Amino acid sequence: MTPAGTIRDTDVLVVGGGPAGLATAIASRLEGLDALVVERRRPPIDKACGEGLMPDGLERLRRLGVELDPARQSPFRGIRYIDGDTVAEGRFPGVNGAGVRRLDLHRALAARAEEVGVDLRWGTRVEALTGTGVETDSGSLSARWIVGADGLRSRLRAWAGLDAPPARRQRFGVRRHFSVAPWSDCVEVYWADDCEAYVTPVAADEVGVAMLWSPPKGGKRNTVGRKAGFDQLMASFPRLAESLAGAPAASKDRGCGPLRQRVKGVTRGRLALVGDASGYVDAITGEGLSLAFHQAGALAEAMKAGDLRLYARAHRHIAAVPDAMTRLLLWIERRPALRRRVIRALAREPTVFSRLLAIHCRALPVRRLGIETAPRLLWRMVQP
Repeated sequence: MTPAGTIRDTDVLVVGGGPAGLATAIASRLEGLDALVVERRRPPIDKACGEGLMPDGLERLRRLGVELDPARQSPFRGIRYIDGDTVAEGRFPGVNGAGVRRLDLHRALAARAEEVGVDLRWGTRVEALTGTGVETDSGSLSARWIVGADGLRSRLRAWAGLDAPPARRQRFGVRRHFSVAPWSDCVEVYWADDCEAYVTPVAADEVGVAMLWSPPKGGKRNTVGRKAGFDQLMASFPRLAESLAGAPAASKDRGCGPLRQRVKGVTRGRLALVGDASGYVDAITGEGLSLAFHQAGALAEAMKAGDLRLYARAHRHIAAVPDAMTRLLLWIERRPALRRRVIRALAREPTVFSRLLAIHCRALPVRRLGIETAPRLLWRMVQP
């Protein structure tokens, strides 16, 4: 590992050593580019997230050569929505997703990055974006390409002038793990007004529970505020609380937000944004990590070709369907009566739910949804 104070030219300088940054660095090395990662924290790095990897995200990790410890993950076969007494379940098309603790995922990515020769500079803080690279607390670094992978509140995005005005309605998240055997082979999503709970099996003896919520406007609907605590949010989900009764916490609560991050673009000059730094809609579909891994591959290919316009186009294509589905779910989430009807319709049409999941994880093209699907769901929604 090169000393942090050494000035060195590199092909790809990645600011941010989380999953998106490490995946970009690994993909760059596999394209034959030198890659250097700068990260102020030291591994393993944790973060509040749902920790579910969709099947296409797992496939992207395999392409990068990242090996996850089989003993520290738990496969899941689909998604289960639970709204009161209504349960809707969709299955992936012949493949599984996997729940894995963020710490374990980061260890695996860091190990692979080191294996392929990424220059990893942990404990180094970036203080400014320069004309040739970045200024750090240990000296200047220059590069042909600069990658901002520094998360939701990306400083590189702000320095590059790519921040867009914040969204009016914001959402927040908090996560806690429990020492208990998973009771389902699905990721479970429990719905309540202004809040959802996501239960992801992450090991044979552990589940992660992530809460996402929106502070209500004008005190309407519920009383969950911006700084709501995990236990306060759990009160909205008595069925889930019963399943977790007596299970000891396996981690400290970790929060994040606001989630919605708007951007003016994902490239400027020699700089490109990837992962959460490149714009974020919401975690409601659990697609964040998979999106980051797809973006990492596309960005590495564009840098190899010497044209970031290729990445900008690929980024729009990669995000188009997931972002549309996320916005649709958020629109439904804000209308409790409609949400209950939609979940009831999905419960009555599990084949349609499974087909939507297949499109979501890129196993089927959107055209395979079929023109008859919307009328079928609408018919189910109006039935008593």
